[in-house]
Amino acid sequence: MFNMGRKKNFEREDVLDKALSLFWKKGFADTSVQDLEKTTGVNKSGLYSEFKDKEDLYACALKQYLGKVSVKDILDSEPPGWNNIERFLMLPLTCNGTKGCFATNSYREFKIIPTAAKNALISHADGLRQLLVKNLKGHTKSNPEIVANMIMSFHNGIALELNLHTAADLKERIELFLKTIKLA
Repeated sequence: MFNMGRKKNFEREDVLDKALSLFWKKGFADTSVQDLEKTTGVNKSGLYSEFKDKEDLYACALKQYLGKVSVKDILDSEPPGWNNIERFLMLPLTCNGTKGCFATNSYREFKIIPTAAKNALISHADGLRQLLVKNLKGHTKSNPEIVANMIMSFHNGIALELNLHTAADLKERIELFLKTIKLA
């Protein structure tokens, strides 16, 4: 008689959501497989039947996060311009219960995260930069690519500072940054 194996009793998306929450809180390096088992409610063999290893689980969780983040929708809204950029900069302030942006937090561990996660982050950042340039064309006297790089750096800084400050503290900084950069 052929053994079909055990039926999995978990949903992949649910495991990814729970793992994402844990990775977001603890980071890649400080998250153990035991932590993942406890948080997801799935034992090691179950996790490894769905994901190759911790690295694969992290990369899949990051890709799921990047696919759900509405940043691209914001920057792709019509009409392009400063309103979209302001909404983009304010977005990290709306993450209730989390600190900063998971993608930005992942940059801190860039040397040790899996290659698939690195590639997803690079591709995502490149896409955002292109959308920022699109929003800046005709709306700045400066080179849109240079201004887009400045906005990306500021955005990542704000997302990281959410680990230290409240959203209310940072909202004023964003408004001042926008006022200043619009003059450039």
